[in-house]
Amino acid sequence: MDFAYLVTPLLTWLVVGPIKFLINSARQRRWAFNLVGNGGFPSNHSSVVTSMATLIALREGIDHPAFGVAVTLAFIVMIDANSLRQHVGRQAAAINRLAVAVTGHTTLRERMGHTLVEICGGIVTGIGMGFIVFHLFGG
Repeated sequence: MDFAYLVTPLLTWLVVGPIKFLINSARQRRWAFNLVGNGGFPSNHSSVVTSMATLIALREGIDHPAFGVAVTLAFIVMIDANSLRQHVGRQAAAINRLAVAVTGHTTLRERMGHTLVEICGGIVTGIGMGFIVFHLFGG
């Protein structure tokens, strides 16, 4: 059985997470535990979907229907990461301002979405991980 298609997203997630944590910690000059999860450079979600699309392109070719599905999924994930989740973050900021006025403390995480630079970093990382898995598991 070929496990490359199962290993690719998992391995990408495991590699990109620590990279993201270290980059964001260096930028903030402190441990960036507040950016574990959503937001930050590079985008984990963009990396995962791009690595899978890259692996499919390398193994099956860009004319294969699975590659079209992977690219479509990648675009949906990246658009969601950029626009929808940033709007959710803005809503959380507004709710937190109200919460501070009423209770004196905040409760919602405000940093949710990704910037275009973070998404592009995820794309580059995902392409790299797709190539690495392709070469590790063979073509």
